[in-house]
Amino acid sequence: MSESSPIIVWIRRDLRLTDHAALHEAGRSGRPVIPVFIRDHGVDSLGAAPKWRLGKGLGHFTKVLGDKGSRLVLRAGPAREVLEALIDETGAGAVWWQRAYDPAAVERDTAVKAALKDRGTDVRSFAGHLLFEPWTVETKQGGYYKVYSPFWRAVCERDVPEPLAAPSKLTPPESWPEGEALDDWQLGAAMRRGGPVVGAHVRLGEETAQARLGAFMANGVDGYKDGRNLVAEDGCSGLSENLSLGEISPAQCWHAAMRARDAGKAGAETWAKELVWREFAYHLMWHTPHLLEDNWREEWKAFPWNEDERRREVIAWKRARTGIPFVDAALREMYVTGRMHNRARMIVASYLTKHLMCHWKIGLDWFEDCLTDWDPASNALGWQWTAGSGPDAAPYFRVFNPITQREKFDPDRAYIRRWIAEGEGTPTDTALSYFDAIPESWAMNPDDPYPDPVVSAEDGRKAALAAYEDRDF
Repeated sequence: MSESSPIIVWIRRDLRLTDHAALHEAGRSGRPVIPVFIRDHGVDSLGAAPKWRLGKGLGHFTKVLGDKGSRLVLRAGPAREVLEALIDETGAGAVWWQRAYDPAAVERDTAVKAALKDRGTDVRSFAGHLLFEPWTVETKQGGYYKVYSPFWRAVCERDVPEPLAAPSKLTPPESWPEGEALDDWQLGAAMRRGGPVVGAHVRLGEETAQARLGAFMANGVDGYKDGRNLVAEDGCSGLSENLSLGEISPAQCWHAAMRARDAGKAGAETWAKELVWREFAYHLMWHTPHLLEDNWREEWKAFPWNEDERRREVIAWKRARTGIPFVDAALREMYVTGRMHNRARMIVASYLTKHLMCHWKIGLDWFEDCLTDWDPASNALGWQWTAGSGPDAAPYFRVFNPITQREKFDPDRAYIRRWIAEGEGTPTDTALSYFDAIPESWAMNPDDPYPDPVVSAEDGRKAALAAYEDRDF
């Protein structure tokens, strides 16, 4: 390895230039920089919508790097094999990346780091996907936090480093290694006809994300505390899509929130708490990785969840035909836009896990396939929190009533009308878009009559409470 040998920067869920520690340090070194994205098993196993959105993000980031006189080299295969081949081809003396925290990525990265170090490669991993590394936040007893409120109190006054500037220059290598064509990867194939529908609602890239953040801080954050719950209003930042792929860093968001708080914007701290809820999800995923696939609370393992996805009620839920307008509207919002309002996510999840008594993993897997802002930790924590099986859970006996929730958070039924066409004399374009996005095999039509509830709000609540009373929690 020489001081002039290239640095390979392994790009993952960090499709940005600003506040990208690995690219920042590589650019400062003056050495040639080779950004690389690897389509490995982790990418191939993504659900339809997140994989499609990743493809869109990669295409945009390729153009951004091109404007800097650089490239994004695309390679497919096991990460270790791909990186070793690139080292041999380019003479690279270093491989740097930003850390990931899910169990599969940790196992992969640990093995890659050991193998590359054995061959004398300078391997470095950097922070950047989180505000606080999960192992740095401890209780006074030295353990991890299991409840959100004390976690918030432990980190809310911590210093968060100021975001790093984008590299002023990325020195290209004398010759670029060959890469694969993004179009050949067909990352959006599973979206089928839904891709163009969802595509109209995607906001790609770092520049757009920063503009979103600026607009929200200027015009939205002041009323966020109440506005975030009004599902028909544009009261949220919309940045979950960009955070999930690292098109903006949490540190950029945090410092913007702190500036807004100091300027007297009333909702800024509430929004900062949502950023820290994301941190809490990663904190728990790091310390208790079974959060992603098993009941976090041991006592819930014997609960008689329905796990049969062929049941009529489950199919109705997936197709947004439960007969409960708030639930169906929220699911249709997801199919059309790739995202779902956070308040609505709780209602949708509660209806599946409590009114229909279905295992939360059915919903977790469905969201993983349908959300463009899918995030492994947040998705798992959200489902387990609502189901009652997770850490910092809502009381298991609390069952959200989708009727009263609609009356409170969509009093004029504007959200319902926006997303449900059946029974409307003149359906909205957004409601009609649902029928363009869904599989043709569902054989649904906006002229169909709206269904009766598969399980009513009251009957579902009674059945859930009866099931809970029979268990020893």
